[in-house]
Amino acid sequence: MAVAQAAHKNREFLWRRLHTLSGVIPVGLFLLEHLFTNATALRGPAAFNDAVDAIQTLPLLHFIEFVFIFLPITYHGVFGLYVAFVSGYNANRFSFGRNILFVLQRVTGVITFVFIIFHLWTTRFSGNAPNYDMVHNLVSNPAYFWFMIIGVVAATFHFANGLWSFCIHWGITVGARAQRITAWVTMIVFVVLAGMGVASIIAFTHSA
Repeated sequence: MAVAQAAHKNREFLWRRLHTLSGVIPVGLFLLEHLFTNATALRGPAAFNDAVDAIQTLPLLHFIEFVFIFLPITYHGVFGLYVAFVSGYNANRFSFGRNILFVLQRVTGVITFVFIIFHLWTTRFSGNAPNYDMVHNLVSNPAYFWFMIIGVVAATFHFANGLWSFCIHWGITVGARAQRITAWVTMIVFVVLAGMGVASIIAFTHSA
């Protein structure tokens, strides 16, 4: 029994390590690429369409998407849901900031997973080539516009706050001072990325 329990703990430790790693590489990198591509809409429809066309012409695009994007997102999302529902929530008992962020990390993880699935369904798997007009038509619907705003804010917070946890789990920030500094840095990252994402969505509301 003790051996089986130890093996189970070792497996879960490995799964959790892979979960934190996948959240940064490659899921986090995909998020950054997506945000920077969408940000080209700030320079107008032509700039965004050119950026999308450049991605669409990548060799082995479907292989890259499946192996390095869809599989990692599926693993990170499904295992993240498991973590979200088995982890204890102590925010009502302990009001200090880090515990609040712990709860928000789980909540935004669930929101982000739903957001990604719906967003991919309405864009990448819609049967139409992604372009500025497609996104413009989607965000012209107020419900979809606010869904995008909430999703982008949740995704960028989940990524940025997840960086803090990643640095601890992988032994990058060991001391309390380093962890405090990292907390401030990651929150700045969140504000910058969320601001860029929201600005991009607003840019898509302008007619081509």
